[in-house]
Amino acid sequence: MPPMNIDRLISERARQIDASGIRRVFDLGAKLKDPINLSIGQPDFPVPDPLKQAAIKAIQNDANGYTVTQGIMPLRHRIADHLRDEVGWDVDLRPAREADASKPALLVASGTSGDLLLAFQALLNPGDEAIIPDPYFVMYPHVARMCGATAVRCDTYPDFRLTAARVEPLITPRTKLVLLNSPSNPAGVVASAAECRELLDLCRDREILLISDEIYDEFTYSNAREETAVGPRCPSPARCEGCDDNVLLVRGFGKTYGCTGWRLGYAAGPRRLIEEMTKLQQYTFVCAPSPLQWGVLPALDLDMSPYVADYERRRDMVVDRLSRVTELAEPGGAFYAFPQVPAHLGLTASQFIEKCLEHSLLVIPGNVFSSRDTHFRLSYATDERSLTRGLDVLVKLMSA
Repeated sequence: MPPMNIDRLISERARQIDASGIRRVFDLGAKLKDPINLSIGQPDFPVPDPLKQAAIKAIQNDANGYTVTQGIMPLRHRIADHLRDEVGWDVDLRPAREADASKPALLVASGTSGDLLLAFQALLNPGDEAIIPDPYFVMYPHVARMCGATAVRCDTYPDFRLTAARVEPLITPRTKLVLLNSPSNPAGVVASAAECRELLDLCRDREILLISDEIYDEFTYSNAREETAVGPRCPSPARCEGCDDNVLLVRGFGKTYGCTGWRLGYAAGPRRLIEEMTKLQQYTFVCAPSPLQWGVLPALDLDMSPYVADYERRRDMVVDRLSRVTELAEPGGAFYAFPQVPAHLGLTASQFIEKCLEHSLLVIPGNVFSSRDTHFRLSYATDERSLTRGLDVLVKLMSA
């Protein structure tokens, strides 16, 4: 018999999603000799030893089976304590039948990507709309599409700020949520406290959920922090008065502690939504990786500020070099910059990336993150030698 035509069976849902442009750049990089890799979106420092030892101990103590869907209780308690101190939320961890319905609930999931997938599935019906920033993290429009919904892109050029003024004209009766990513990927821009407040007020007024993706919250630099009761922190709508029933807060461990492959994140917010996300996790991911939940238990007690200070110094290098040859919105956090390809070159970002590859430099074209192809993303989560070499190449190409 001839081989089955599997292509005939592939769903329209899968066909509508392209392979990540980031992965295509990775594939090209594998063919280069001594590449200068400024494309990778993960920290270049090792996982702290307390996390490694806690994970090893959990494995050796046979904590390798399923956990409850919501996450192990010691980790949930530690996260709840952290959110109480850091944003002032009184998270109720009791079972639904006993809990105060007016207080936020909490779910540990398989990465912040897992949290976002569960949230979108719990909220969006076919035909619904979710407003996302443009440029955006690569998964945002595709997750909406998986739900049969539409990701409405909010143009944030040239400063890459998702403001209430920009969002309001895009709201329709089909809008279910607005997604804020701060510090942002790919631009590294941090929303101000005033911008968070105005966006929350708009969402409350229009009865729309505000999802705040804060995976890079610890990577906020001195010029972008706001003073809070616990010291300088990343501005967040979760810290605004009256946010409890209107904000889903999404954070994680992978970026802050260098354990991206552990796939651990958490979501806190309206109990009714968290209950639905928990139910969906039960029938998809089941639970977050068991020994690694124990592994991150010491994380929130660690001081990562020396690492963040080092990344701020690298940010300064990028801004100092590139702002002389192109337009660049100064990153206030994360470890990315999103420079514009100078107009005088007459090149799209994709064409400019080809020039970079000729010099063994890997960066990501802006059309991976955006409707436009005018900018590119570079990551400075790399050693100083590679960063300096990469910036030398970029300055030379942009000055041509």
